[in-house]
Amino acid sequence: MSKDTILVTGGAGYVGAHVCKALAARGYRPVVYDNLVYGHEAAVKWGPLEIGDIADRATLDSAIERHRPAAVMHFAAFTYVGESVADPGKYYRNNVVGTLSLLEAVRDHQIHRLVFSSTAATYGTPDVIPIPEDAAKTPINPYGQSKWTAETMIADFAAAHGLRAAALRYFNAAGADPDGEIGECHDPESHLIPLAMQAVTGDGPPLTLFGDDYPTPDGTCIRDYIHVADLADAHVRALEWLDGNSGAHALNLGTGRGASVREVLDAIERVAGKPVPHLIGPRRVGDPAELISDPAKAMRELGWAPKMSDLDLIVATAWAWHQR
Repeated sequence: MSKDTILVTGGAGYVGAHVCKALAARGYRPVVYDNLVYGHEAAVKWGPLEIGDIADRATLDSAIERHRPAAVMHFAAFTYVGESVADPGKYYRNNVVGTLSLLEAVRDHQIHRLVFSSTAATYGTPDVIPIPEDAAKTPINPYGQSKWTAETMIADFAAAHGLRAAALRYFNAAGADPDGEIGECHDPESHLIPLAMQAVTGDGPPLTLFGDDYPTPDGTCIRDYIHVADLADAHVRALEWLDGNSGAHALNLGTGRGASVREVLDAIERVAGKPVPHLIGPRRVGDPAELISDPAKAMRELGWAPKMSDLDLIVATAWAWHQR
């Protein structure tokens, strides 16, 4: 087993690629394991790429045997909420059954640390703001349910097999690598900031703002935006923290403050120098008015604090990537 080698499932995706860069900067060797369904081969820059699906045990075992990783970081998941409602089987098959396949491989190869990419969608519509880790888990879509089920399985494997695990529940990942090497590139795109930027440049239609009659100061939804580089830093810290902490743990990754949709559009106008063309549409079913994290546990346990998550800085890095 190589103590510096980390297997990163889904490492060709948005957050996974940024984590690979952070791992390499800390002296680790990230080995990306990705089926490239949504990932991008061009985003794999800091270690080897193994093409495979987490549900394919033969290919997964072969990759593990070749590289002998000391730990696994697990990002391989489908993440489109609307698609999960329309095709729940796809999400349970990949996010739940695929995670089970990975956990059995981790057990069989005696890998003892796992960092899991989870989500605030596990909370559903919260009854308290900011949201602590012990808030009720009431997912309102199959995507959120699949992630909560995966967290439950990870905790069970930790109890049965001595796995040390951290489930990191992020809120709204945003921004791009400040060096411009990687950024957010989904197909189809579903996130507010890149969609708004596509509207500004004419690369996409006017943005649809879903609801302006919420009980918030300007009537639009409020979300907790966290820069992807801050997320990456937290993942590396969690990996190292697991050296001294047994069992399964969950930690929120956010800033503890929110920005409304209109505030995001205002920030994009400041950076781009022109307003975001947009239309007002009806509310989407299941969109809470406000989602803000309580990140105190991650700050305390990991010695972590977001350093790049000022909204204007998030937008500036995303704009620079979009303009490349």
